[in-house]
Amino acid sequence: MAKIIYTHTDEAPLLATYSFLPIVQAYAAKAGVEVETRDISLAGRILATFPENLTEAQRIGDALAELGELAKTPEANIIKLPNISASVPQLEGAIAELQAQGFDVPDYDASPEVTARYDKIKGSAVNPVLREGNSDRRAPSAVKNYARKHPHSMGAWSADSKTTVATMSDNDFRHNEQSVVLPADDSLTIQLVTENGTTALKEGLKVLEGEVVDSTVMRVAELDKFLAEQIARAKDECVLFSTHLKATMMKVSDPILFGHVVRAFFPALFEQYGEVLAAAGLSPNNGLAGIINGVQDLPERDGILAAIEQGYADGPRLAMVNSDKGITNLHVPSDVIVDASMPAMIRIGGKMWGPQGEESDTIAVLPDSSYAGIYQVVIDDCKANGAYDPTTMGSVPNVGLMAQKAEEYGSHDKTFQIAEAGRVEVVNAAGEVLMSHDVAAGDIWRACQTKDAPIRDWVKLAVTRARASNTPAVFWLDETRAHDRNLIAKVNEYLNDHDTEGLDIRILSPEDATQLSVDRIRRGEDTISVTGNVLRDYLTDLFPILEVGTSAKMLSVVPLMNGGGLFETGAGGSAPKHVQQLVEENHLRWDSLGEFLALAESFRHEAERGAPSAAVLADALDKATEKLLDEDLSPSRRVGEIDNRGSHLAIARFWAEELAAQTEDAALAEAFKPVAEAFAESGDAIAAELIELQGSPVELGGYYRPDADKASAVMRPSAAFNEILAKLA
Repeated sequence: MAKIIYTHTDEAPLLATYSFLPIVQAYAAKAGVEVETRDISLAGRILATFPENLTEAQRIGDALAELGELAKTPEANIIKLPNISASVPQLEGAIAELQAQGFDVPDYDASPEVTARYDKIKGSAVNPVLREGNSDRRAPSAVKNYARKHPHSMGAWSADSKTTVATMSDNDFRHNEQSVVLPADDSLTIQLVTENGTTALKEGLKVLEGEVVDSTVMRVAELDKFLAEQIARAKDECVLFSTHLKATMMKVSDPILFGHVVRAFFPALFEQYGEVLAAAGLSPNNGLAGIINGVQDLPERDGILAAIEQGYADGPRLAMVNSDKGITNLHVPSDVIVDASMPAMIRIGGKMWGPQGEESDTIAVLPDSSYAGIYQVVIDDCKANGAYDPTTMGSVPNVGLMAQKAEEYGSHDKTFQIAEAGRVEVVNAAGEVLMSHDVAAGDIWRACQTKDAPIRDWVKLAVTRARASNTPAVFWLDETRAHDRNLIAKVNEYLNDHDTEGLDIRILSPEDATQLSVDRIRRGEDTISVTGNVLRDYLTDLFPILEVGTSAKMLSVVPLMNGGGLFETGAGGSAPKHVQQLVEENHLRWDSLGEFLALAESFRHEAERGAPSAAVLADALDKATEKLLDEDLSPSRRVGEIDNRGSHLAIARFWAEELAAQTEDAALAEAFKPVAEAFAESGDAIAAELIELQGSPVELGGYYRPDADKASAVMRPSAAFNEILAKLA
């Protein structure tokens, strides 16, 4: 029997799964496709990490490791929903909830060994394991057509907007980068050489012939100087101060950078109370909220809180996450993620919200200059030409290099905060120094790897997509950057392996590629962006948010290198707010469109492997999805209107209608005819019922690990709907 693995993840996508998965399983079974789940949620990964602390009944398997192995096989067919990439505050919140639920998992800082085990869960721990292929991400025609017919709101841009990107011009990761291509398989050591001797930071780092290995350092003395200058500048120019980092994905480097921003904004606080805070275990790396919450029982509480208030008064206005609740841009590292926060700011006219809820221009601080320039290009273009028009603008699909932990997201175990001044060296098995950097105490040094086979596959996928869509494809690579120079050489070599006759394939710096793309966007033309891993993440939020209003509506296919398929369902950056609204108002505004799109492609993958009825399911689902969009039955943001559950009702109804009407598979048509008739008779009443139940609080039994019975009751509240699905049993 054909099999699809549907992942059990976190927050709003998880809650939507309680409603949508029963529909999927019931429909798929009629086509001979089995749909199973695997728990890769943050809570599930914590429980799988500490089985010795749990009772036999509480233990669960390591589903992520299982799926990681499956992804390397031709049999893989995985639908991957968004999951939490945990910052330390999120990790500690999940631990506390599990402990309250009776799971005897240890505290995060119970011991160095325990912390090290938790750190393997922290940040982007899921995606690198599953992504054994490169990314093909684009807006489906149905989504693009809907955006043109029903354009989302776009804020007006002014030519005299003061909004700008501030980034370092030297001594950051971008400018200090070194890169080598390994001539043969080898084993590397990363070591710190000081006047007190040599310390191995990492040993036995296996590398393969042709692999690109990079190293670089962020010099924090220059970082602190840069941050102080931007804070002063924001105050002088009467604009908001905001910082935009990736403290969840880049789980070692960016939390440290975030901490430096907090320190820079509140210099008097840390000058006067820094030792007190450190002694209490309160780090600025975890955000201002962690400090405020953590000092409540300290004798110095009043003085510390007064110093924070004085910092607000002395500095520029801070951008806010929630001005009503006093949550600033510096409160929680995971609240402001660069790839979501920058496009949102651009979309509303270059504005963020200030302390009084006012819209205001901002200095957007992105300390590392590696890719900060792409946002400046878009901002400058909007200042010159105004906001983009969703009814006419072109698209920027992406082919992303991410297979086998390619590039920066695979660097967590090779990122270090330097303990003392000296020199970090990357040494091969023969004792030769391949790369080295002088470092000072506190500097952030990191290395990353990009294997040759994923690069070859990436080039192949780019040519395939350019040919299939007859669209120009641009490799976003900068010849002045060490890593990119090595990739450019490989791209030029591997393009010779393919028929590129008649194709428009270019290599441009990220800034030049951005300018080309936005110029073409304004003419209604499409341009494929072919990028590395971090840019893949940035661009698959930036352009979709501008084009179709959200990155959750993108189709994301990962052709796995050994023949399997991974189908991703969209971004989850706003998922926490969605959960909050559900709990308070019984309205879930999460849009499962990404799940609909991914599921159809997953069915097609099974059809290609010998399950012909799955293709009928896929085609019917695509038609149902287009009808759902045409009839504007996606979830509303407002209580008392259609929400996620109502949208699932609509997709189930339209899907059943399409299956009953099709003539390719008589057995499926016969099976779904009574279902379609039942929806025709009761569907409108069920839709009204799903709206009427909204407006009151609900209980889920947990945020990170909801009670399954309670969550199912909330997300499947209609007995009539459930009875219709039961007709397929």
